[in-house]
Amino acid sequence: MSQPHEGDNSTQRLPVIEQSPDPAAAAGAPGLDQSMSAADYDAVPVLAEGEGGKAGRFWSVRRIPAGLLALAVLAAAGLLLYDIAAVRAHRPAMHWRVGLADWLAEHPVDDVAVLAGAGAVALLGAWLIVLAVTPGLRGILPMRRESAAVRAGLDRAAAALVLRDRAMEVAGIQSVRVRMGRTRVVVRALSHFRELDDVRADLDAALGAGIRELGLAGPPGLAVHVSRPVRKG
Repeated sequence: MSQPHEGDNSTQRLPVIEQSPDPAAAAGAPGLDQSMSAADYDAVPVLAEGEGGKAGRFWSVRRIPAGLLALAVLAAAGLLLYDIAAVRAHRPAMHWRVGLADWLAEHPVDDVAVLAGAGAVALLGAWLIVLAVTPGLRGILPMRRESAAVRAGLDRAAAALVLRDRAMEVAGIQSVRVRMGRTRVVVRALSHFRELDDVRADLDAALGAGIRELGLAGPPGLAVHVSRPVRKG
């Protein structure tokens, strides 16, 4: 059994029914070589705002960036405070501060090194702002809230695994790959018998029901691709 990967799962099933190839498929008719659909389905009604509350995305605590920033600020503030206290005590300033002041006095604002340093600091600040205003935790899909006191989320890899198993129950499916996104589910399946249009229609129905049963707050769209396996030799 293959190990599931986050958002991208695949499995293989041995063929159990052998049928003679369709003459049109053997001749390379495009209608039987590839089938694709973007299924539409009615989402499960979500509770009103006053009943369960809005099911927003989960926010990451971002421990690593916050810890690194705190350590950098602490080190810089402590070093500067020590140097200021030394100068107040009539001791010479630290060599790094004297050298930095001399270097800045010799280089104008439009110097390449000064502009490069300012750009790096600006990029770092923009990155920190993005981390502060975005929720993160893209691997967790929020579920519908039935109580204001409870919030639930579903791992994207687990959701993809559930949909993959539902797709493998459709007759004619040999293998399936499911890519689970926050707004769209892309399913690519190989069918070794049955008409591709029939298999695709069954996949639309099975996966649409599976997505509804996941109980997600914002059910994603569904795109299904069905094709024949490549014959060796």
